[in-house]
Amino acid sequence: MVKDYLEKVYGGFLGMNIGIRLGAPVEPTIWTYERIRDTYGEITRYVKDYINFAADDDANGPVHFLRALNDDARDREPVAQDVARAWLNYAREGTGMFWWGGYGVSTEHTAYLNLKNGVPAPQSGSIAQNGKTLAEQIGGQIFIDTWGLVSPGDPEAAARRGAVSASVSHDGEGLEGARFICAAIALAFVMDDVEKLVDKAAGYLSPDSTYSAVLRAVRAFHREHPDDWRACRQYLEKEWGYDRYPGVCHIIPNAGVCVLSLLYGKGDFNRTVEIAAMCGWDTDCNAGNVGTILGVMRGPAGLKSCYREPINDGIVLSGVSGDLNILDIPTYSKELALTGYRLAGEEAPADLLDSWREDEIFFDFELPGSTHGFRVSDPFFSRVEHDDTHAYSGHGSLSVLIDRPLRFQGSRVFWKPFYRRADFSDERYSPVFSPKVYSGQTMSFRLYLDQWEGWDPVMVRPYCRLSMSQKLKYGQAVVMKRGEWMEFSFVLPDSEGEPIDEIGFAYEGNCKVKTLGKLYLDDFRVRGKADYTVDLKKSRKEFGCVTPFSHDHGAWTLEDGKLHALTCEPAQAFTGRYFARDIRVAAPVTPENGEGHMLLVRAQGTRRGYMGGFTRPGEIALMRNDFGLTALARANFEWQYGQTYELCLQAEGDTLTLSVDGKPILQAKDAAFAYGMAGFAKPFMGRTVYGNLRVKEF
Repeated sequence: MVKDYLEKVYGGFLGMNIGIRLGAPVEPTIWTYERIRDTYGEITRYVKDYINFAADDDANGPVHFLRALNDDARDREPVAQDVARAWLNYAREGTGMFWWGGYGVSTEHTAYLNLKNGVPAPQSGSIAQNGKTLAEQIGGQIFIDTWGLVSPGDPEAAARRGAVSASVSHDGEGLEGARFICAAIALAFVMDDVEKLVDKAAGYLSPDSTYSAVLRAVRAFHREHPDDWRACRQYLEKEWGYDRYPGVCHIIPNAGVCVLSLLYGKGDFNRTVEIAAMCGWDTDCNAGNVGTILGVMRGPAGLKSCYREPINDGIVLSGVSGDLNILDIPTYSKELALTGYRLAGEEAPADLLDSWREDEIFFDFELPGSTHGFRVSDPFFSRVEHDDTHAYSGHGSLSVLIDRPLRFQGSRVFWKPFYRRADFSDERYSPVFSPKVYSGQTMSFRLYLDQWEGWDPVMVRPYCRLSMSQKLKYGQAVVMKRGEWMEFSFVLPDSEGEPIDEIGFAYEGNCKVKTLGKLYLDDFRVRGKADYTVDLKKSRKEFGCVTPFSHDHGAWTLEDGKLHALTCEPAQAFTGRYFARDIRVAAPVTPENGEGHMLLVRAQGTRRGYMGGFTRPGEIALMRNDFGLTALARANFEWQYGQTYELCLQAEGDTLTLSVDGKPILQAKDAAFAYGMAGFAKPFMGRTVYGNLRVKEF
């Protein structure tokens, strides 16, 4: 494996998201090259501040489409249909993920509808199916960065995997873009010279392609004018501009921008993404792609703090799982690195294996500059940053400055496991969220106090916050011992039917003399079995969904403290942990009309999981959803419209049990799905009223 693989993956994924965030505000076509130049001049930092940056299609695709390697191609090379199944499984049709611009207009929307209607990949994205214009839009290269990140130093495999993934929706020049970007990312793990990298990555293109031609043209212009990127941008406009290529956002002009910014950025990450954003056209896509390449090449140390700090090691997504939509970048970088080792047939280092669990939260602060998204409630008294001088284990921790609070003054130091609409400036790509932590789980961490001034030590209390009421729930207060690592453990208390949106600790001064010093946080972990209720009286309609659910199809409304579902096609409402295993889900269910009034367990997306409940009149069933419904068990049951029943669906090991009003009715065995989300299922046309959802893991 290449040297410093994990760190370079971390730098690459950070770089991609920095580029996306930098370019997003000037992406709309009203932001011409000239308007960007005249408004912002030389861009050297983000041009817009966000409370938190909302979801973006350029980040959604690289995360969710790569899940084909977890779901279908676990032990072999992926094929296009594996990625196609990830498209269908993780997207909420019509919202989030990518631009749903209409059949024959949006390349991705067109491909999705092809897949939905039985057209397999790669035919779903082919020129033969969709025509040349749609197939050669920019999406071929903007959703594929992670295929390069899991193929370090192997540009041939990266180019092949990227093209396979892109072929679900693209063809022709669209696949050339996937090959070039993925090969360049793979090469960035082992090359330090950008010009040589561009030349070598070009070797994985068809030499007679238009993509090769624009690359050669920009390369030649750069040789003649190596210091004037704006002149090269004018050349691109004249010879390779949007006016020459049809469609909404063609790949060729933007390929020119990517090569231009790589060459004129001269190997500097920050200058490269800045040039890509200043060039206009598809700014977030281009800056994101070159940000991945240079982020790998330069690593985390090459990224300016003004770009890293607002990212704060976290992004949000807009797939179907509200849990997976909250992404910690260091944790995801470890997952990518483990995937890279697996694809290479190599054993991952023990420390990497020990530091990642798919069903736990574990923040070790080992990656350079990592913060794992921690924040403070009062920046007047506190500040957080990465530290390499103190650590309980390994070499990294999070330092928390305590800046002269008096007694009863202080700050909360926390991580956000849930978001609301008020946490965002806009609604880019409609993110939806389910909490990543729940009542019954245990939060633990280590703290070290280095106190410089003040008579008495600092007092610390673990806590969590409830999202709707903003109620703070504290654990036992502990007086810190100076110069000693102390362990904290806190069982998250009853959340009273609300999502938990902060977890961490609160500190306060403990004397009349102002306290000055630092706390160091290490080995922050949340694990254990969840036990919680979703109180629908405390839910809200946000981002088009009822919190804390994400909906796929159907009309879901809150009325009188209940969730009303009206559906004309299969629809589901998902919540809970994506990796919940043995679980019991219960809710009052009132069939009002039609068929399919059911609960969900172990749902791994829109096309995978189990459901149980009332099907057609006079029948009750347990069903497996695996890109199509299969009845695992059926029984006669004379349920009535307008009557409320207490349904309970339990999954334990390979056994599924469905109970009605406390009485077990059906049982079946099936081992297809070992984990997944909870929720409500409406597989057929009808209307159902659901009451509070109760979830218990065991």
